[in-house]
Amino acid sequence: MELTTTTVLLLLAAMAVGYLLGSINFGVIVSRCLYHEDVRSKGSGNAGTTNILRTYGKKAAALTLAGDMGKGAVAVILAHVLIGWVTGSDLNGVYAGYLAAIGAVCGHLWPVWFGFKGGKGVAVAAGAILASEPMVLLALAAVFFLLAFTTRIVSLSSITVAALYPVFTGLWSWYVGRDVWITTLCAAIMGGLVIWMHRANIQRLKNGTEYKFGEKKPNQ
Repeated sequence: MELTTTTVLLLLAAMAVGYLLGSINFGVIVSRCLYHEDVRSKGSGNAGTTNILRTYGKKAAALTLAGDMGKGAVAVILAHVLIGWVTGSDLNGVYAGYLAAIGAVCGHLWPVWFGFKGGKGVAVAAGAILASEPMVLLALAAVFFLLAFTTRIVSLSSITVAALYPVFTGLWSWYVGRDVWITTLCAAIMGGLVIWMHRANIQRLKNGTEYKFGEKKPNQ
């Protein structure tokens, strides 16, 4: 990829737009609009699908999941189409999509519209991967649900697929002939951000105290 000044500015713009889209946190929006509460004051304090599900149920969780995945997908598609069209290079569009995905994840974690306190990035990353690498998402989803059903620990499933994402991306990029190093680096940044946001979960996993889906917490 030839990096001219114009191309660099466009790629940075794609990342910035991705961040602004990612900052539209649907967990906060759904909880405020439907329940007149802020989910970040409930449960784990996380504005993501899992905490929404535990706090408000399946309907709210489905809306949150759809919204958060959707914004990740939209960020990637917009960047891919617009940057590819402006520069006349579909490959530039592909890489712009990866940067927009990173921006969207950062926006979800630290949303400018909601006091820089958001979720953990799993759903928005899944939406971005769906738009950029659907086969990679399919492989990651298989691992996620296998672990989720066998262990009932959502955080362990999320951390595992975040760690595997750059591995699967590198293999897919090699298979389709994309730049393995650039795509794998972008995937590693996204996966690393998700893992970092799960650091408290990792400590509880080490201590054997992590929440298992369906169990009651001691204070319930």
